[in-house]
Amino acid sequence: MDTPQHDTLFPAEWPALPDAPGFTHSIVETPGLRTHLAEIGEGDPVLLLHGCPEHWWQWETVAPLVAARGYRVLCPDLRGAGWTAAADEHMDRETRLQDILAILDELGIARAHLLSHDLGALTAMQLSYEHPERVRRAVQLSVPPAFMAFSLRTLPGFKHLPAFLFHRPGASLRGTFSSEYAARPLPDAVIDAHLAPLRRPEIDRAIRSASRRLIVPEGLRMTAGVYRRRRLTVPTRFVYGREDRFWNEAIMRRICRHPERYADRVDFAYVDGASHFMTDDAPGAVADVALEWIEQDAGAPTGGPEAIRWG
Repeated sequence: MDTPQHDTLFPAEWPALPDAPGFTHSIVETPGLRTHLAEIGEGDPVLLLHGCPEHWWQWETVAPLVAARGYRVLCPDLRGAGWTAAADEHMDRETRLQDILAILDELGIARAHLLSHDLGALTAMQLSYEHPERVRRAVQLSVPPAFMAFSLRTLPGFKHLPAFLFHRPGASLRGTFSSEYAARPLPDAVIDAHLAPLRRPEIDRAIRSASRRLIVPEGLRMTAGVYRRRRLTVPTRFVYGREDRFWNEAIMRRICRHPERYADRVDFAYVDGASHFMTDDAPGAVADVALEWIEQDAGAPTGGPEAIRWG
């Protein structure tokens, strides 16, 4: 269903925005980029970064729940996704990071809470490590910490990557939402809404660019232990679905031993009835686990084993 703002913001031939009551839509202009921003609520800013092949609408149920607790929730379409238009859809490892910094500057936001999922978590991770002064607290969904230790047990968690690395324009990505990654079947209408922007050729082409020039280089850095030689200072909660067969509590305990060596304050939490696409499987629980972390007392302990919780 189209929103009344579509005709004034986007070319008529673009796919219609999916319906999401309560959101306002605008364009944030930064050099070489016209970012579509969906926004709801007022208060301290919470920035939500979507996964792939999704866009702002991934948060259509989560964002209103966060906003209802007194927050201004910002859901941008990242470069190469959704209804954002770029002079060049190609990107390198930090292109989206620089985009987010420019957007925050344009909006006059010095610091924000951060909630991210899947591919958006890579950009969120970069923001936390490279510009911790811009992040208050972070919640990362369905993706392991950058300081994880790779092992053969982690390889199944990357079995979906070839479909993105070798994506041919026009090829269907509906299989991404299979039962391997969702706790329950997603309705066709929901999958259609997630995939609608791929009808724009430049967005379809960007799938391969983001995979090869963002995921692969960042993955190689993680494999090489770059982030195990750095320190995460932003308080961060890592959240996984109990039904996620690739990233579960047993795996996380194995690949994230002694997290206090790499982070000041981290927390591992798990959502019942959810798999990888937890914002579809259990949006209410996602909102709750994110808000509980964001709203923790600022005087909570930092540093040392006492600052680490495993859920």
